[in-house]
Amino acid sequence: MSERYRTHYDGEFVIVSNKIQGGKKYQEREWIDNPIENQHISGRAVVIGHGPSRYHTKLHGKFNLKIFYGGQLAKSRENWDGLKANSFEMATVCNFYHPKKNPALMVLTLPFLPLGNSFERDAKIRQAVYDHPILKAEAAKFNGIYFMTSNLPQYEFMGKGKPPLKLTDFKGMRVRAGGGVGTAMVRLGATKMSVPAPETYTLIARGAVDAVSFPFTYAHAAYKINEVADWYTANLSPGTSDCPYVMNLKAYNKLPKQYQNLLNSLRGEALNSLKAAYKKADDKYLPIWKKKFKEIRYDKKTLDQFKSKAGKPIQDEWVAANKDQFDAQAVLDVILNYK
Repeated sequence: MSERYRTHYDGEFVIVSNKIQGGKKYQEREWIDNPIENQHISGRAVVIGHGPSRYHTKLHGKFNLKIFYGGQLAKSRENWDGLKANSFEMATVCNFYHPKKNPALMVLTLPFLPLGNSFERDAKIRQAVYDHPILKAEAAKFNGIYFMTSNLPQYEFMGKGKPPLKLTDFKGMRVRAGGGVGTAMVRLGATKMSVPAPETYTLIARGAVDAVSFPFTYAHAAYKINEVADWYTANLSPGTSDCPYVMNLKAYNKLPKQYQNLLNSLRGEALNSLKAAYKKADDKYLPIWKKKFKEIRYDKKTLDQFKSKAGKPIQDEWVAANKDQFDAQAVLDVILNYK
């Protein structure tokens, strides 16, 4: 593999499409923030944050990593397919972009799961889900093996226009919300739209979407929703999604054992880098947003009513919808019964 590794930089423009017009070649470019804040990395033996330099140092330059950003190697909805085709050795896979390809992984999008109180506990729960035989078999169909979680924070909404001071104000709103979080918002009368993250800025700026749900706060800033927003929710926390780092199974199996061990041994450091990056984003943006935007907080009674309407009922529906494909209740119980 050719060598390319950088540990600290703001981001870069990447080519997302090429067009030929009038005999001339035109490139469309998209700004991608620092990869630790980017959910759509895919590449050859990709890891996050400070990982590339750590591997290079520990193996004396014998194991180099080449990172591709944005959709350079595959579109956001096609990373599973790229792994299956051996197009690259690792990718970030966001489950709600293709629920039919990873139906069991969709469990982590269900609303009001016992997640969000501890970064470390959440990471262990997600890893326990990945380690379940049903999830392993699901990934293996696409030549994948789960490496680690991106441990996304709870979702909040950031929107433009009239703020939803009451949950009933979401009725009729067009919201970008995938998976079970989107289903929960439908219970409030909203219209859910599941679109790849890079498309959200244009949609909300043009008024095609009223509100965007992302892991709070880093993703709203990474996709620049704050540049066009008027308000945000601070404690709705209906759930999250899952965008794990998935390795090419064949490529992983071909690595010498010591390289496999090294990859796995640095997982903890990578998670610490993620935690630090999420906190850094919160520390940077929250003070600014509190002054600039309308912050919306709902009282406990309101949130409890939302949870009773969109928590267990939607979880039960998910189990019923998938029970003929796999033991959906067993997968859900990994989360609900985790000690």
